[in-house]
Amino acid sequence: MTTPVTIIGAGLGGLVLARVLHIHGIPATVYEAEPSPSSRSQGGMLDIHDHNGQPALRAAGLFEEFRGLVLEGRQALRVLDRDGAVLFEQPDDGTGGRPEVQRGELRRMLLDSLPAGTVRWGHRAAGVRALGRGRHEVAFADGATVVTSLLVGADGAWSRVRPLLSTATPRYTGMSFVETYLLDADTRHPAAAKAVGGGSLFALAPGKGIQAHRESGGTLHAYVALARPQDWFAAVDVTDAAAATARVAAEFEGWALELTALITDTDAPPVLRPLHALPAEHSWDRVPGVTLLGDAAHLSPPNGEGANLAMYDGAELGKALAAHPDDVETALTAYEQALFPRSAEAATEGAHLHGLLFGDDTPRGLVDMFAVA
Repeated sequence: MTTPVTIIGAGLGGLVLARVLHIHGIPATVYEAEPSPSSRSQGGMLDIHDHNGQPALRAAGLFEEFRGLVLEGRQALRVLDRDGAVLFEQPDDGTGGRPEVQRGELRRMLLDSLPAGTVRWGHRAAGVRALGRGRHEVAFADGATVVTSLLVGADGAWSRVRPLLSTATPRYTGMSFVETYLLDADTRHPAAAKAVGGGSLFALAPGKGIQAHRESGGTLHAYVALARPQDWFAAVDVTDAAAATARVAAEFEGWALELTALITDTDAPPVLRPLHALPAEHSWDRVPGVTLLGDAAHLSPPNGEGANLAMYDGAELGKALAAHPDDVETALTAYEQALFPRSAEAATEGAHLHGLLFGDDTPRGLVDMFAVA
């Protein structure tokens, strides 16, 4: 296959696709809006699943390198009630199928596996238009353009490529996360560190919750979930960290101090993350020369599957193109025919998990699920 592949977005899915294509000798260029690989934080921990994320890394020839990034012990989890009492606890005995890594380290591994110049930084896609016969033009914010006969939108929730295929747009789910970080927690925030334990923490109530991960270097990364309209969050000034965290913590009045400390004691400015989703059954008719992967194709509320699915999409698309080097449309058709049911199933399962986390029966339903897993 000599047709160069143009990938919009250097997230995990786009990079896995580029890597799999590189292994098979297929040229690809990735255009990324960020000015450099270190221009912003890449987020926290990811559990890489043995049924999708790990096979994707095997297809990319990077599984052993990935194993070197795993943070041992982080598969431990605990569920606490609002008073801080442990309702369920599961240690990490080393046999789990979801080892944890730092997202930034995983992305760096993928970037380092690609030939120099594969990723073109500082290229924010401003729009895409069809030119006919499967060719498309991508216009960038700086005025530059590129024409391609094989375009992949790996550009996330607000994809510029998606409108070529679908009129669907993400809708607010009714819930947002507020992210906080407690640094050097065992020394500076010992009560919160003890509550979180060695891996993941869930402290939940209907419509709200405090989730946290123990990251590398003694960092606690918390995701504070609240089911509130966007107007409610618009009134929270996250640039005033003390006022913002006090306002959010007020929604957890009466909860144990070691839990609310994950909100009020943040060592970094809080970050608001409104949660959006595409329809669970999102699909499109085959359009020559273009397809989607990851959140651009199947955005869902966080459920532990997003990054894994994006990498799996990238690997499967790369393998399909390698299997049909002289027939791009056959490759894209095969990829999408598997993508749509896979995405719908994951979205349905994610919605069920969301209900266990924040529905009327929480945390009991979640505890029961963990107990029988």
